[in-house]
Amino acid sequence: GRLTMTKLSYENDDLTVFYDPEVCIHAGDCVSVLPSVFDVAKKPWINVDGAPHKKIVEQIKQCPSGALGYKLPKGV
Repeated sequence: GRLTMTKLSYENDDLTVFYDPEVCIHAGDCVSVLPSVFDVAKKPWINVDGAPHKKIVEQIKQCPSGALGYKLPKGV
């Protein structure tokens, strides 16, 4: 990921995932529901290729703290 303020971004051609460590409350929802994408034991801990982008977006919307965000490429 690259650093923009405190937000980190992880991307592929279908999706960019943003993560703000200062906002994260470590609820663990993302890790327990989509461990193929969100795995704190790995570096980087977010693998945007770990699941279909629609599933990742659905999980990001469930984030209780708002620490996770996303952006889809234009035209998607």
